[in-house]
Amino acid sequence: MAKESITRSKIDPTELALTDKLIYINRVSKVLKGGKRLSFTALVVSGDGAGHVGIGVGKSNEVPEAINKANSVAHKHLIRVPMAGSTIPYEVTAKFGAAQVLLKPAAPGIGIIAGGSVRAIVEAAGIGDILTKSLGSANKTNVAKAVILALSNLKDPKKELAKRKSAAAVQEATSDG
Repeated sequence: MAKESITRSKIDPTELALTDKLIYINRVSKVLKGGKRLSFTALVVSGDGAGHVGIGVGKSNEVPEAINKANSVAHKHLIRVPMAGSTIPYEVTAKFGAAQVLLKPAAPGIGIIAGGSVRAIVEAAGIGDILTKSLGSANKTNVAKAVILALSNLKDPKKELAKRKSAAAVQEATSDG
């Protein structure tokens, strides 16, 4: 996965009208000699509603600072989601940790059949009709990362078809010669 993300073109967040949505805040405590030390973890999704989406996790001792960190991480890790109208081009599954998600294209007018962090990410990406199922773990962070992994694994069908046609033409040319 690391090699794929390097080869993909970087998306400039300053060119997009991004909206940020807080998915989850978790309060964690560390027990020390003098008592408990509290800190916060924030999970945020950023998207422009037109096929760009990213998630970020931020940690800090204060909630606003954790949210700001998560926003900046989400803006840095934007992905492009190929769409077929108001849905995704084909069914895809992905697994992150113990969380597994299934994303299926839906007919126009069905709406977003999803819950929790899956719904927030799909809405931020601008997908209007989709069927989803979250399998395995209910951990919001891992489910969100699994959704982003599934959406990043989607390929644009038109580009893939053109790539296959050109590869077939090259193979045919080398076998004739």
